[in-house]
Formats: sequence, C-alpha cells, structure tokens
Amino acid sequence: MMGAGLAMDAFSVSLANGLGNPYMKKRGCLRIAGAFSLFQFLMPMIGWICVHTIITLFAFLRPAIPWVGFALLMVIGGKMLADGIRWEWQKGKQSETEAPAYTEAGREVGTGLLLLQAVATSIDALTVGFTSSDYTLSQAFLSSLIIAAVTLIICLFGIALGKKIGTKMTGGAQIMGGVILILIGIRVVTG
Repeated sequence: MMGAGLAMDAFSVSLANGLGNPYMKKRGCLRIAGAFSLFQFLMPMIGWICVHTIITLFAFLRPAIPWVGFALLMVIGGKMLADGIRWEWQKGKQSETEAPAYTEAGREVGTGLLLLQAVATSIDALTVGFTSSDYTLSQAFLSSLIIAAVTLIICLFGIALGKKIGTKMTGGAQIMGGVILILIGIRVVTG
C-alpha cells in the first residue's frame, strides 16, 4: 500500500510523459518507469541511512524536502507547458501540411529531464526512510524493493494510458502534462 501511495506522483509524471510522446517505443517506456523505480528504491534507503548515521542533518533537511520537490516539478511542468503551447501556436500559424511534425519520432524525454523527474517524484519516499528508523537493514532493503516494484508496474500503466490519450490530443497533451506536473508540485507543498 505504501508503494502504491508513493508511486502516485511517478504515475502522474509517467502519464504526462506518455501524453508528451504517444509514439514512445517500449525501450523508452522501460527507461522512464525504470528510472522512477530506481529512485523510489534509493530514496527510502538514503533516508534510512541518514537516520542511522547523521541524525542531526536529518532534522535540518526534513522541512526543505517538499520545497525541493515543488521547485523541480514547477520547472519540469513549466517547460512541458511552454513546449505544448509553442507547438499549438506553431500549428495554428501554419497550414496542416506545414504543421510541426508530431510523428512516430515523438518527443523523447532526455536523460537530464528524466533524472529531474525521478528525483522530484521520489523525494517524498525519502521521508519514508526517515520514518523507518526501527527497521533493520534487510527490512529497509526489502521495503524499498517492494516500493520500487510497485512503482515500476504503476508507471508502465501510466505511460501506456498517456500514450493512448496522447495520440488523440497532440500538442494539447503536452499542455495537459505540464499542468499535471505543476498541480503535483503544488500538492507536494500544501500536503
């Protein structure tokens, strides 16, 4: 249940990525879902390690965690929103034969952007590691592994759903994806 709850932000971003590139290949889908899963595994482990090694730093960083996620999601969502608006604007200025290509090449999520998305959506999983201080190392590892597996499945579903919707919406899908990310960022800081 915790894994599903933690994966909801990653699901929404996966959905947005699918909306942004409805022609994404299987390799791209696995790359995105795998990155989110990896960070959903790493963050609770990092939190657990922090609690067991640098407890004073843990107390100092905890209030900043939602704001870091908020900032990252605002940047990513804003860029996606601007790209979608730009695409729709260019499409409106040109005839259908000259409209910007939205083809099987799609819009690939770059490595840097993917890492930002993975960190932003897994930052709340860091707090799970902070709260699991009574876990042994093996319990923390198993818990993180379960969270990662659940995230992988949920993200693959989100990408598939986004791709299905995105093929019908073209540039509007990019705008919707950006709005989703901005709303997630606001929810991160407002609770």
